[in-house]
Amino acid sequence: MSETVEPGTAPQHGYAKDKEAYLRRLKRIEGQVRGIARMVDEDAYCIDILTQVAAINKALHAVSIGLLEEHIGHCVVNAASESPEAGGAKVKEASDAIARLLR
Repeated sequence: MSETVEPGTAPQHGYAKDKEAYLRRLKRIEGQVRGIARMVDEDAYCIDILTQVAAINKALHAVSIGLLEEHIGHCVVNAASESPEAGGAKVKEASDAIARLLR
């Protein structure tokens, strides 16, 4: 159940319109992770490091929720319009992704 794609073009994912915003957020998270490594290297106080870890977890959670919303609103809806089987497969895929995020 792949998406319909014009010849010579890449498939359009649900997050495509927000791709630059996702990349900016991920680069900011990447910088935060480097900052934590620096804190550990400099023997920073444990609670200060844990506070930064919590901030990164929250930021990653926000990215995950956004991607899930985009997937459901675009990929699942498009697949469901193709056929009940295709829609069901995309719902299962989304459910599995949610389960992985909750572990």
